[in-house]
Amino acid sequence: MQCRDRCGACCIAPSITSPIPGMPQGKPAGVPCIQLDEAMRCRLFGRPERPAFCGGLQPAADMCGDSRGAALIWLQALEQATAP
Repeated sequence: MQCRDRCGACCIAPSITSPIPGMPQGKPAGVPCIQLDEAMRCRLFGRPERPAFCGGLQPAADMCGDSRGAALIWLQALEQATAP
């Protein structure tokens, strides 16, 4: 499965606890990653600076659903289920 154009849900919904270039403390859930570009694509995709968490997220029908909104809801629910 390919990423949906202009989605970026996986760069917004989850929290990331490891450092990200431009976000040394990581990012909280619901906050767009600073590395998300105008086309809603990751500027770090394929680069060694990309956090391992991000590389572990792969587009899949259950995660992405049939819309950007569905992906955001699914990822927000996952975030809440895994929060301490």
